[in-house]
Amino acid sequence: MSLDSKLASLASVPQKDKGAAYCDVLKQLVSSSPPSADDMGQLVRYVVSQDHVGLVVARQVLGELVKALDEDPLKANDELQKSVISSTLESIQRSVSFQEQATALRLKLADIYESEEEWSDAAKTLMGLNFDSGRLAEDEQKLNIYVRIVRLLLEDEDSVQAETYQNRAGLLIHSTSNRELQLSYKLCQARINDYTRKFVEAAMRYHELSWVAEIDDEERLQMLSAAVTCAVLAPAGPNRSRLLASLCRDERTAQLSNYTILSKMFLEHILRPSEVKGFEESLKPHQLAKIAQSSNDRVAAVDDEQPGDEPVSKRTGPSTVLDRAVMEHNLLSCSKIYNNITFSGLGTLLDLAPAAAETMARRMIEQGRLRASIDQVERLITFESRDDEEAQGKAGGLGDVNLETEDTGAPFTKKWDRQIRRTAANVEEIVQALHEKGLVGNAVAMTA
Repeated sequence: MSLDSKLASLASVPQKDKGAAYCDVLKQLVSSSPPSADDMGQLVRYVVSQDHVGLVVARQVLGELVKALDEDPLKANDELQKSVISSTLESIQRSVSFQEQATALRLKLADIYESEEEWSDAAKTLMGLNFDSGRLAEDEQKLNIYVRIVRLLLEDEDSVQAETYQNRAGLLIHSTSNRELQLSYKLCQARINDYTRKFVEAAMRYHELSWVAEIDDEERLQMLSAAVTCAVLAPAGPNRSRLLASLCRDERTAQLSNYTILSKMFLEHILRPSEVKGFEESLKPHQLAKIAQSSNDRVAAVDDEQPGDEPVSKRTGPSTVLDRAVMEHNLLSCSKIYNNITFSGLGTLLDLAPAAAETMARRMIEQGRLRASIDQVERLITFESRDDEEAQGKAGGLGDVNLETEDTGAPFTKKWDRQIRRTAANVEEIVQALHEKGLVGNAVAMTA
């Protein structure tokens, strides 16, 4: 007997027996060899569209279908499951009477897509859930789904939509005491900051998670490595200096492959291209994203060239996130070595056109990340030296140190005082070295 004939014959069955009768038909379809997704889809369309079947019977049949998906032979055939679930959702998506069954089917379909690493399809399936349905009434259940959607979207490198659902999860995170869910939320937050190039925030969150004892040691080491990577890519300045100091004090970073570039950045050494190349190979695609330069910067780098400038480079700016981070770091390191430098000299150091090098220095000065002044007439950048106490308190990562000092109101007087202190310290070292070699004592004896 065909399926149409069976369904037509059940129309005359008493209402109290229809539920069992239609469920028997479903069991026959599931146990047939091979099971037909089209026949099961036809059965679902019939029970949800015919008025004589009734809402209670239709829900009963859909409930049995959900159970059958977790049992053989449907359980072993992912393609058949996807076909059955998709056709069923298409039949009931316009009705608000089957929200609970639709939620169960979508969760099952998302599990299948995730097992096949179809991240985007799994996320879209979960996005279609009705979060006001009875099955997702609890805040923790909604939070769990939101965090799962964020994780799937990040696997698909869709950080824009991921941030939207992360914000929704942020409104509910206070409602749970589930430690695993809280850690998943924090990890997603760190990854979103990473993808959106908020590297300082990302590094801080990664480093915080690397200390959590509930996480496996291997995963904690991966988070620590991610923290170092984000710290290296972060914009040069006081915030990154404190971050680099915190990571360098962490004894675990010595065993990481990117420890060399971390230590050189912390010690404010100028980085060479050969030193950056190995680190670049370990970066993820979004960390190698190209940087779009504004038309004003490109025009300025060409129009501002002077006849006296040496043709050191034609580059008008950094091309990638890493390129920008290294250039800004080298510029900051340069300020620790030189008192001043010409535009062309800085361009030679950074492999940029002189005007482009000036533009980078100007922006860092505007943002408070570089202490210097620019003389555009002389085409010269003069760096402002920091007090020793300030350098120790901030660059050393020990935080701000409040010291009471006499304010004479004369910057050149302070600079002269620092030079006197350095000279006196050097003389003291020389005298101590002479004492150790016995030369001071011999000179006194000969004089006597």
